Amino acid sequence: MKILLTGATGFIGHQLVRVLSHENKLTILTRSPAVAHHQLGAEHQYLGNLTSLSDFNEFDAVINLAGEPIANKRWSEKQKQLICQSRWKMTSRIAQLIKASDNPPWVLVSSSAIGIYGKQGTQPIDESYVLTPLDESTTNDFPLRVCSQWEELALSAQSDNTRVCIIRTGLVLGLSGGALAKMLLPYKLGLGGPIGTGQQGMSWIHQDDHINLIVFLLNQEKCQGIFNATAPAPVSNDTFSQLLGQALSRPVFMPMPTIILKLLLGEMSELLTQGQYVLPTRAEAAGFKFTYPELEQAFASLID
Repeated sequence: MKILLTGATGFIGHQLVRVLSHENKLTILTRSPAVAHHQLGAEHQYLGNLTSLSDFNEFDAVINLAGEPIANKRWSEKQKQLICQSRWKMTSRIAQLIKASDNPPWVLVSSSAIGIYGKQGTQPIDESYVLTPLDESTTNDFPLRVCSQWEELALSAQSDNTRVCIIRTGLVLGLSGGALAKMLLPYKLGLGGPIGTGQQGMSWIHQDDHINLIVFLLNQEKCQGIFNATAPAPVSNDTFSQLLGQALSRPVFMPMPTIILKLLLGEMSELLTQGQYVLPTRAEAAGFKFTYPELEQAFASLID
């Protein structure tokens, strides 16, 4: 299969390249082709931009993971714009080129995030949750606003010839990137603990399951629409903290007050203080099997 991949140098992207390169021909879109060539290998083709292409006739599939990391920097207005435009512009251009193709790709697998569900408290939700149109009460919810436009642009590429799968990703657990890698040091020092009340949901997924779900959706011709990339057993922030402490054989007794976190991170602190309990109902109904359905298993495989 000939696949165009964006976001290949990121936390999930570089692992996905290793999995896909065995049986597929990859073209990698990146702002730094020379760096990506060194990091990912000489066997792939590299593109610095899409300006040289007028269609996607040569590709069988497109996987779109591109986007400025949402939690790397404080959310200034400039950073918010960068987060939005890095997702919206790329996805819009991909949709345009798919629609301009006489022989378009069979499938577009495009990233999103569970932030699109907004504030849900402790009520479990899945893909059947009906999103209301953005209004004055929700436009200030930054993750929701980012993801809503992001998904709308991706879904515009859908047709009888191209199916679109949107992956709403939760907290991806791995050691080479993501939130867990940043959390390990304070927990190893015995400084970890729940955030605020500790009752907010943490909808997580092991990195291997996340990658396997992308490959699954790539190959399952009957799959299209929205899929939650979260394990079937979301937990509270307090439970997450306790299990991580156990996995590291460290005590967990240093709760982080919400007000302190807000002072440190500003608006971005809401990613940690207002979680959701998200279930992968559609992925499981389609036949996807999680290798790590329980958090204890996931921590053991990574930390061991």
